[in-house]
Amino acid sequence: MPSLQKTSAPQHRPQGRSRTVAPTRRDEVAAAGSELIGGPYGRRAATGTGQVTPVRVIALVAIGMFALGMVQKLPCYNWAWFRGTTSQYTHACYSDIPHLFTGRGFADGLVPYFDRLGGDIPFLEYPVLTGLFMEVAAWLTPGGGGTMQREQGYWLANAGLLMVCAAVLAVCVARTHRLRPWDGLLVALAPSIALTATINWDLLAVTLTAAAVMMWSRERPLAFGVLLGLATAAKFYPALLLCPLLLLCWRAGKWREFGTAVLGAAGAWLVVNLPVMLLAPEGWKQFYLFSRDRNVDFGSVWLLISQRTGQGIPPERANLYALVLMLVAVAGLAYLAFTAPRRPRFAQLAFLVVAAFVLTNKVYSPQYVLWLVPLAALARPRWRDFLIWQACEVMYFVGVWMYLAFTTSGNKQGLPVDGYQFAIVLHLLGTLYLCVMVVRDILKPEKDPVRQDGSDDPSGGVLDGAEDVVAAGRALPPSPAGARRVAWGTPGEETPRG
Repeated sequence: MPSLQKTSAPQHRPQGRSRTVAPTRRDEVAAAGSELIGGPYGRRAATGTGQVTPVRVIALVAIGMFALGMVQKLPCYNWAWFRGTTSQYTHACYSDIPHLFTGRGFADGLVPYFDRLGGDIPFLEYPVLTGLFMEVAAWLTPGGGGTMQREQGYWLANAGLLMVCAAVLAVCVARTHRLRPWDGLLVALAPSIALTATINWDLLAVTLTAAAVMMWSRERPLAFGVLLGLATAAKFYPALLLCPLLLLCWRAGKWREFGTAVLGAAGAWLVVNLPVMLLAPEGWKQFYLFSRDRNVDFGSVWLLISQRTGQGIPPERANLYALVLMLVAVAGLAYLAFTAPRRPRFAQLAFLVVAAFVLTNKVYSPQYVLWLVPLAALARPRWRDFLIWQACEVMYFVGVWMYLAFTTSGNKQGLPVDGYQFAIVLHLLGTLYLCVMVVRDILKPEKDPVRQDGSDDPSGGVLDGAEDVVAAGRALPPSPAGARRVAWGTPGEETPRG
């Protein structure tokens, strides 16, 4: 293991004349796709002027795609949620939302975490902020009518709130990299968001996480911490972002900013959780007990292994395996963070740590892809790679519902076990492919789309252009003959090696 040593790094952020990056000038897939709306930006085209700004366009596109996702759920909204189980799978329009309206007591006015439910799950098994979101949607649901009408109203109330989240999510990503607002279009046009946004309530945590990353890029560590703490109060995975932030702040010596972020996150999480923790401890613990005791489930590598070997994996053993693999992944990230030629960008390590959690977790619900979409758009803003990954996720989305149709229908219509296992492999390979591309960008920064104009870490906040204090790697190697050289941390375009 190389010894830690002080190394030099860019001393300041790029200054001077700046220009918004148009993806149609740098990305072949984006340029080809732009032919549908008039072709790539010209040299004299004005960006961000008048009423049509990138952020407004992206917000409208996100709302439009979300609306298309709602249309895709129409067969279930009209009848499939209420007439048997198989039809909601064959139409690939399943959602937890209408079923949990009655199944978790919202239809009966029960208070989450305080009022006991009947059945195997005694209390609501969601984190506190998500439970509050569900309760607010129940307040907005019109009373009267039959159960079907009330479940439809509850889904619509949630869909309206989640549509706001989708628009805010896309805007936050667009505003994170100041000179790359069009990267937000990757999020706005992501088919996986349209398909999975109204399956569950994950979009709330995803939006809060994206807002936190945007705040960090604005050098506001306290706001970052507060938003990340709120996101963690809605879903567990956002807390993982503190791991890469620790590594990067360690390398750059930004301990004060990291400490501020941690205190903000802990404080916000406690503000949300402490009242329920003290007044309804049994209900508050239900999410953690459910997560611990949950069996190996759909989409995970552990289910694939269990089905292929015919040997079931008990929850406690799956938890141990997942924890060990996650610790190995974190150790790998630490090695990468300290030995990379240039300090990795925050978005890159954030994507990798969440992807590692997704790949090693004992369950992969279809909506979990939402966790990765905004981080992928910031970590690897290349349309080709993003669409390859999205294609794998869409095929998994179809595969899981067709497999459930096969297992629940009497005539075995749908996707048999072998086909579903292939869909799981596609999901795993697609995510691993994007991880490999991000790692390559870290090891060869000249291939990073964000850094090719000389930028350092536009979403890094205080890390952007900061000097390395601790590192254990080699200096950035010289470019090979004929390759483009990037002047790190300085303004200007790439120049040929001369």
